[in-house]
Amino acid sequence: MARKRRGSGNPTIMDVAREAGVSAITVSRALRTPGRVSADTRALVAAAVRTMGYTPDPAAKALASDRSDIIGVLVPSVTNSVFSDTLRGLFEVSETSDFRVQIANTRYSQAEEERLLRSFLSQRPAGLIVTGVDQAAGSAALLRDAPCPVVQITEIGPAPFDMMVGFSHTQAARAASLHLSAQGYRRIGFLGARRDERSTRRLSGFRAGLEGQGLYSPARVLFSDQPSTVPLGAAQLGELLTRDPQADAVLCNNDDLALGVLFECQRRGIDVPRGFGICGFNDIDVMAVAHPSLTSVRTPRLEVGRQAMAMILARLADQDPGPMVRDLGFDLVPRDSTARI
Repeated sequence: MARKRRGSGNPTIMDVAREAGVSAITVSRALRTPGRVSADTRALVAAAVRTMGYTPDPAAKALASDRSDIIGVLVPSVTNSVFSDTLRGLFEVSETSDFRVQIANTRYSQAEEERLLRSFLSQRPAGLIVTGVDQAAGSAALLRDAPCPVVQITEIGPAPFDMMVGFSHTQAARAASLHLSAQGYRRIGFLGARRDERSTRRLSGFRAGLEGQGLYSPARVLFSDQPSTVPLGAAQLGELLTRDPQADAVLCNNDDLALGVLFECQRRGIDVPRGFGICGFNDIDVMAVAHPSLTSVRTPRLEVGRQAMAMILARLADQDPGPMVRDLGFDLVPRDSTARI
């Protein structure tokens, strides 16, 4: 029968040591550097840990080793499939290591991002992975001085804090707008939601692609501060057609909006693609199986996660992580929704 522990707090390393019949130092070695103790001792300690329900304190481990085994990951959303794909890539690589991934949701708030960074840094993380290149001054200072490897993900830029892996949102949107004009569309709109910096860069690329052809009109740009949803896309198409009844195509800031546009076109009896062209952004799975199938910009979400974690682990192993800034590019995937020609 397990010995009763005095007090009402969480079990300590001393409690585990008493249960296993070994010293506290031996327990610490078995947990941190198991190769330094015998298999029999490791088994005793493991059994005691299970019996006592012991969970190592990250802060205490950090004080002992100058870092914890935590790799902190900050993303703006944990429900958006775009970021869930990136997280899947991170875990595919991290599960082969001895490090633990902890995810924090900034909810698109710069103030929340700074608060979460301070919380992670108090745990002496082994590494940090943060989304984007537009950190506010407080977060930027924390990341610039972070005592661990840092990777910025989903974008690339000229001044990484440490390492960076992603793609150009501006160039991706420019390529999409050029595709629409090459298919014969002339009154092309832009539908956006969640007006963050990445969305703004996509609008910049859209504008750059059309201005040189004399096809850009700010009247055909709709930008909502609301989160992107399928119903919002449907509503935005209605507003676009009110502004310009002759509008004949849209680049949507993401695929949720594009699906909403498709459904609203079908409700109104608008032929896609002959009467109206639709291009989304990110290329989630449903784009290929919609009817008609929807053109989209495919972004390297899974690979961003894989490479970001690989870069962190390489640095932690004192290995060369490769290029410090990695542009993984994008692919324009043409489908039925823009097959006008």
